[in-house]
Amino acid sequence: MTLRINLNKINNNDLVEQIFIVGPSSLGILIVAACFIGLVFTLQVIKEFLYLDASNIIGAILVLSFIRELSPVLMSVIIVGRIGSSFTAEIATMQITKQIDALYLLRTDPLLYLVAPRVIACMFMMPVLNIFFFLTSTFSSIFTCFLFYGVHPWIFLKSAFLAISIIDLLKSTLKVIIFGFILSIYSCYCGLMTKGSSRNVGKSTTLSVVTNLLMIFIFDFVLSCLMFDQSVSAIKAL
Repeated sequence: MTLRINLNKINNNDLVEQIFIVGPSSLGILIVAACFIGLVFTLQVIKEFLYLDASNIIGAILVLSFIRELSPVLMSVIIVGRIGSSFTAEIATMQITKQIDALYLLRTDPLLYLVAPRVIACMFMMPVLNIFFFLTSTFSSIFTCFLFYGVHPWIFLKSAFLAISIIDLLKSTLKVIIFGFILSIYSCYCGLMTKGSSRNVGKSTTLSVVTNLLMIFIFDFVLSCLMFDQSVSAIKAL
């Protein structure tokens, strides 16, 4: 059976609603999480670099860690818990209450009405959220370095700008787009496959979250191997 989806038939109001749910409504918790992740991660690594008298590469190490791994992965983990679980629970509830069958009777494709807006919203908003997560964690890192260890922000930013490139940003963006596609598709799939009573809504939601987390970690490893095979070249230049 061939599956064909005409994206022109997607309801714009539904798409805007899902974009708001994935993006602006998630921004607060992501900023708070990014702030404390930046603080904690900086406290864990800065002492070792100061002990080695390598304060000139602190910014490079932290910023590359954030843009390549911490920001895309941890941001996606938060989105899985907040958005992916919501997608599964909503669609699973509609499935067991026969609302999906009602859509067929109304000649409305559930894939266009329910799945497509959620997938597009995730793929569109996650790169934006990734930028906010990265900037917040970086600024909290700069704050920690300066306030607790006296590393001037200029030293931090100089090494950061020398190490990071637009390619790193593009690769990080590609990562979160792939993560967004995976988590949204599988979350909706778990919802649509839910059968039986309301008890199975919780089971589907749990399966969705756990499997999405595992897939994010697995795909992160694969993508990192493919994208960042020359990981230390920029730091050696410093």
